[in-house]
Amino acid sequence: MIALFLCSVAFCAYTLFGYPLLLGLVARRRVRPVCKAPWRATVSIVLPVHNGERWMAAKLESIRALRYPAELVEILVASDGSTDGTATIVQRFASRSKLLYLALPRGGKAAALNAAMAKASGQILFFTDVRQQLDAGSLGNLVACFADPHVGVASGELVIRDGTGVEEASVGLYWKYEKWIRKQLSRVDSVLGATGCIYAMRRELAMPLPEGTLNDDMYLPLGAFFRGYRVILDDSALAFDYPTPLASEFRRKVRTLAGVYQIVGAYPALLGPRNRMWIHFFSHKLARLLMPWAIIAAAIASLALPAPWKAWAIGAQSCAYLLALSDPWLPAGFPLKRLTSPVRTFAVLMAASLCALAIFFVPARVLWKETRVSAGHGNHQDQE
Repeated sequence: MIALFLCSVAFCAYTLFGYPLLLGLVARRRVRPVCKAPWRATVSIVLPVHNGERWMAAKLESIRALRYPAELVEILVASDGSTDGTATIVQRFASRSKLLYLALPRGGKAAALNAAMAKASGQILFFTDVRQQLDAGSLGNLVACFADPHVGVASGELVIRDGTGVEEASVGLYWKYEKWIRKQLSRVDSVLGATGCIYAMRRELAMPLPEGTLNDDMYLPLGAFFRGYRVILDDSALAFDYPTPLASEFRRKVRTLAGVYQIVGAYPALLGPRNRMWIHFFSHKLARLLMPWAIIAAAIASLALPAPWKAWAIGAQSCAYLLALSDPWLPAGFPLKRLTSPVRTFAVLMAASLCALAIFFVPARVLWKETRVSAGHGNHQDQE
C-alpha cells in the first residue's frame, strides 16, 4: 500500500507540475520557429451555430472588421436547426458580404461543419464560433502561418476577459495554465488540438467529421498532424470570450474530456510510435483522465499507511476536501476564498474527468449542454 500511495502521489505531481517543468525545459532547448509571411490566400470562414441570435450580429460585425481583403473571403453560416432569429440577422448582412446561410436540420455541430466544409471554396478554412469576438488582425496572422509549408493547422489564442468573482478568476487561472502548456508544445513541434473558436487549416487536409464528434478541434488538426504537418499556436491571433461560472466549465470539461476518449478511438496511432508527440499526448491528455483514479487510489492506500504518515495523509486530503466543500458557502469577499476557490475548481475538474466516462454509456449528443457566461451576457447552446 505504501508503494501504491507513493506512486499515485508521484503520478499526480508529475501531471500537474513535473510535466510542465520538463516541457518548459525542452521548449527552451528545441524550438521550431514558424516561417510566417504575408499570403493572399482565399479563405472560407466556417461559422456553425444553434440559436445564436443573442451573439450573431456582433459576431458578423467582428468578421467584417477583420483586416483581410474582403474579396478573398467567403462566410458560411451553418445553422444547426436554429429556431430563433438567427436567420433574420444573417440575412441583414448577406448583402454586404459574400455570405452563404445554410439552414440545416438539427444534427449536431459535426454535421453542420461537414455541410459547410462541403460548400467551402477557399484555400484556407477558418473555423470560429458565434460567441467569441475576433481581433481585427487574427485572420491575417493565422493565414501568414501557412506560408510555412510544414504548417497544416494554425490555432489562435482565446483570451478570457476578467471575471467578476474569485470563482471565475480560478477558472481563468486554469485556462492560463493550459495556454502556457499549449504554447510550449507549439514551440517544440505541435499542439494536439486547436482552440475551437479560432483556428484555420489547409482545405485539402480537412476531412468529414464522424457523426457525434465532440472535439472537432482535435479531430481535424490530428488528421493533418498524422499526414506529417505541424499544428501550431499563434498567440498573435486572438479571440475574446466572457468568463464562465464553474458549473458551465464542469459541463464543458465533461464534453471535451469525453471527446478525448473518442479521439483515441478514431486515432489509435496516438498511443504508438507513429505519434511523434506520444509522450506529450500521454502527459497532457491521457494523464488528465487518469489523475482522478490516482487520487482515489492514494485515498484508499493512505488508510493502510503506518503511523504517523497515515494521520498526515488522511488529514491533508480531508483538509483539501473541506476547503472545496466550504467554498460555495463563503461570502465573496472572505479572505479564505482565495484558497478555497482554486481548490474547489480543481476538485470540480477532477469530477468532470470521471464523468467523461459517460461517453461509453450515453449518446454523444447528450453531452452538449447550454453554455452560460457571466456579467449578464446570457446563455447560448454550446456549439464550441
